[in-house]
Amino acid sequence: MKSDSARLVAHVIYRFGHGGLENGLVNLINRMHARGLQSRYRHVILCITGYTEFRDRLEDASVQVVGLDKREGKDPAYYLRLLRTIRGLRPDIVHSRNLPALECAVMARIAGVPAVIHGEHGWDVHDLEGRVRRYRLLRRFSQPFIHRFVALSRHIEQWLVRDVGIRADKVTRICNGVDTERFRPPETVREDDLVNIVHVGRFEPVKNPGLLMDACARMLHAHPELRKTVRLHMIGDGSLRAELERMAEREGIVEQVRFHGMRDDVPEMLRRMDVYVLPSLNEGISNSILEAMATGLPVVATRVGGNPELVMEGVNGFLVASGDADAMAQALHRYCTDGDLRRRHAAASRQRALDEFSIDAMVDRYVALYDSLP
Repeated sequence: MKSDSARLVAHVIYRFGHGGLENGLVNLINRMHARGLQSRYRHVILCITGYTEFRDRLEDASVQVVGLDKREGKDPAYYLRLLRTIRGLRPDIVHSRNLPALECAVMARIAGVPAVIHGEHGWDVHDLEGRVRRYRLLRRFSQPFIHRFVALSRHIEQWLVRDVGIRADKVTRICNGVDTERFRPPETVREDDLVNIVHVGRFEPVKNPGLLMDACARMLHAHPELRKTVRLHMIGDGSLRAELERMAEREGIVEQVRFHGMRDDVPEMLRRMDVYVLPSLNEGISNSILEAMATGLPVVATRVGGNPELVMEGVNGFLVASGDADAMAQALHRYCTDGDLRRRHAAASRQRALDEFSIDAMVDRYVALYDSLP
């Protein structure tokens, strides 16, 4: 039951579509709803450019999703729409996420919003290592307008304080949480001899899916006997899909690769897989790794961003240098030829997800943060 005294949180994101940041937001709102927190907090989602059918994943029908329809380039009318929207909604808290929404945090203070939070969830596609000076300055100069910065990983937390210049007492680290009931291991063990390798994500340059294709091709060329048992499943879509399909043809591994497109049954599909791979150039705290861990999959990931906070080398997976196809191929080969190793690391992944990255722990931290604001 809702209460008139419930505080309204306006979440501001660039676009509400398939993605890790968006998935984390849905998880937060849905879990707060499931725990009966509507009497304390209500939610609205402001989408700078628009939204997709992804909004249907929200379980609370009262959550309003607003498209602000910002045009590419300069769009002065957008700022007027943003101000009018914020003033009309009169939120108690504005919670913006990532660089494109940073200016909305500043506008919220101008509009008289009592409390503003800004979350840093990962790295901008134009600044994969956080070194672009003007982006750092934008964050630093926005500091007086923002009550708290949320860093999704220890790496981002350290970067905000050390490199950007945000006061340490204004930064809170809250890792993503995963729904360990929705993402869970299969109840029965498959009887076939296949080793199913899977990647879930956007096929965009920052995610570097070509590295995984390259690594699989190298492994299969070096060990052709594995062609009978190894399958690579690519779940997702994006601007690089056509190039990935051409790459599979060029490398002669079309029979081993499956392109599934965007799927709504990812939990079920993960339960049919054996190894998860994330080849990104940079990451915050990866939702897809957390979902794979909760499902009980060993993980091969690049040693970037927050990945080392999730994958413990030799315990629940292997970390490789970004761009190192040979090292990734070697890690995959170990899993494809050693079932006992896969099973040990799979069990460790599941336990780590349960112990350290539950969705309820994430919700508790966000609620505590919201409670602490004026």
